Amino acid sequence: MKKNKSWLLLIGSFLILGGISLIAYDYYSNLQINNQEEQAIEEFYKIEDEIEDITEEPQEIEEVKEQIKINYIAVLKIPKINLERGLVDPNSYLNNVNYNLEILNGSNMPDIKNGNLIIAGHSGSARISFFRNLDKLVLGDEIYIDYKNNTYKYKVVDLYDIEKTGTAEIIRDKYKSTLTLITCRHNTNKQIIVICEQF
Repeated sequence: MKKNKSWLLLIGSFLILGGISLIAYDYYSNLQINNQEEQAIEEFYKIEDEIEDITEEPQEIEEVKEQIKINYIAVLKIPKINLERGLVDPNSYLNNVNYNLEILNGSNMPDIKNGNLIIAGHSGSARISFFRNLDKLVLGDEIYIDYKNNTYKYKVVDLYDIEKTGTAEIIRDKYKSTLTLITCRHNTNKQIIVICEQF
């Protein structure tokens, strides 16, 4: 009986130690990834400043851009939910909700008049759930996109839910430049659509 208790204590200790090790590894891995992403955003702004100073050939701009690992083309800022996230080129493998926020096909960047930039992201509790607090937005909240040395300002003008079917009907004023944010409503079969207009 004593021998069995000793084995159970030994196995229990290993399990507890293993669990603590896994939690610590996960925590430090996420911390390292977050630091890399923050550094990539800092590099985005630094390169934007350098590009502003360049008056030479477009090739010189490309050389500067190639100096960073994660090549953000824009940064999305939503102060209300404390989100600042870099956006990658739509052709990049990182332009995928399983890695980052995703610029969806058919989107226009903010400098296109009457265009619609459509961005999707995960909700929930995973590390990649960048839109976990999107449901906290209300009419009038401000959102910013830094792109090509300009800050484009948007205001939330509509919020609605749709059934999660793989496609989304976007109801917007086609005569205004808009930003559409899409995520799932956690633990439901619905998606949240947030429509924002440039001002």
